[in-house]
This record gives sequence, structure tokens and C-alpha cells, in this order.
Amino acid sequence: MALSRGLRFCQRVFSWIPVLIITSVVLWSYYAYVFELCLFTITNTFEKVAYLLVFHVCFVMFSWTYWKSIFTPPASPCKKFQLSYSDKERYELEERPDAQKQILAEIAKKLPIFSRAQSGAIRFCDRCQVLKPDRCHHCSVCETCVLKMDHHCPWVNNCVGFSNYKFFLLFLSYSMVYCVFIAATVFQYFLKFWGGDLNNGPAKFHVLFLMFVALMFFVSLMFLFSYHCWLVSKNRSTLEAFSAPVFVGGPDRNGFNVGMHRNLEQDPRSINVSQDGVSLTFLCLFPDGDPSVTIEMEH
Repeated sequence: MALSRGLRFCQRVFSWIPVLIITSVVLWSYYAYVFELCLFTITNTFEKVAYLLVFHVCFVMFSWTYWKSIFTPPASPCKKFQLSYSDKERYELEERPDAQKQILAEIAKKLPIFSRAQSGAIRFCDRCQVLKPDRCHHCSVCETCVLKMDHHCPWVNNCVGFSNYKFFLLFLSYSMVYCVFIAATVFQYFLKFWGGDLNNGPAKFHVLFLMFVALMFFVSLMFLFSYHCWLVSKNRSTLEAFSAPVFVGGPDRNGFNVGMHRNLEQDPRSINVSQDGVSLTFLCLFPDGDPSVTIEMEH
């Protein structure tokens, strides 16, 4: 028992290493840009002030969305998906698997559940003791069932799902803006240092690496962000892209796809929906929507 607790503690400690790596890179980029480039290299006052103002706006938005992606708790199924005391007792006393499946099927008739397990049975989590709502999955790392789970991301050390998917998308978008702004403003000084037009010093190392790191991260983030935009347009999660959800009629990868516009309207993880239609949320930092809302399907 003590060994198991010790291993879980070590796992939780080591799971923060990717977050610490990202944080270290971002803090170094802040120092390199603000001090080595703007304060020690750039001589034009207007250019220096303009760069610092825009940079700090990008930095604050990036930091806030990264923080929210990490520390927003995953949303779990509400109480109505938990077994009542009598149902739980009846389920545990029944030893026949077919009879247990029948008990779960009877309970699920009262709930808005349409997806099934690969075997065709109602999806039930033995660890959390809940009937899984559509698109809900158990995360072995977070040790809980997560509503509309997309994936467990080691770079935020959290499950990306209903409660923080918007923050995750905003984090990706502001990361790209952060990298593009750094690369665009550093480029001319990168060429000057590379060509020897500026004196060698500590700033040269920082400026050269800023350029390489910004471009490297931008390329990788661009592919990841594009992929998630495609998933949103299809109303599909990463898990569903790799394993099609199963319904009464069988597996259907497009089971939740109701057209691009309606996909965007009904996905509170990534956009805002108002009575007037869809509004972009690049400056919106708080999620909308009720986690217990049943997503409309074609079935």
C-alpha cells in the first residue's frame, strides 16, 4: 500500500516536468526579448516602447490561457449518472455479466445516453461507479471520468475536455501569435548579428536562439492548431478521431457531426454562442455552456 502511494506520488511529481520545461523556455524568452533585445540592443526609443507594449500583451494572454489550461479542473458526470444505492446494490449482487448489462440498460433508459461500448453494452465506469455520458471517458492519469474528453496533454498536465478545451485552443493560438511576433521583430537584429553588423556579446546568443526557437515552436504549433480546428469543424475529439464512437447501429466516426456551422454553434468548449449567432472568443477567457447539456446527434 505504501509502495503504491509512493509510486503515485512520484508519478505526480514527474508529470510536472513538461510544464516546467515550457515555463523555463517562456521565462528565458521573456528575459531574452525584454532585456537583451529591447533594453540592451535596440536604440530607437519609439521602436523599443512599441515592441515592449505589444510583446507584453501577447505574453499576458499566452500566460493566462496556459494557466487556465493547466489549472481548470476536468468536468465530471453529474449525480444523475451515478447509480442509486439500490441500483448499485442490485448491480454488485448480480454475478451474471448479461444480467448486469441488462440492469445498466434499464437505468440508462432514463438518461440521455446514445453511445455504447464496443460490445454494444451501456458504457459503465467501474472505478468511478457512473454510467458514462456520451463522449465521456475515464482518464487513468487524472483518475476520473472526464466529460467530452479530448486527450490527456502532458504539456499542461491536465485532461483537455469540456471544461478547458476553449482555453487549450486559445493557448495554442496565442502561442503562435507569441512566436510570430518574436520572430518578426527579432528578424532584422538576427540578420545584423549574423552578418557582424552588431558587436558580439551576450545579446547575440539570445537573439539568434530566440529566432530559431520561435520558428521551431511556431511550425509545430501551427500543425497542432490546424488539426484541432479541423476536429472542431467535424465536432470530433482526438479520441473519436482514432476510435469511432459506437452507437446502437454500430461505429460511426461522424455520429456527432451535424454540419460545420451547427458544430460550431453547439460546441461550448471552443466558441461563444449568443442569440445573434456565433462570436469568436480570442479575447474571451471564461467558458460557456452547461456540462450536462446533451449534444445533438444525427442518430
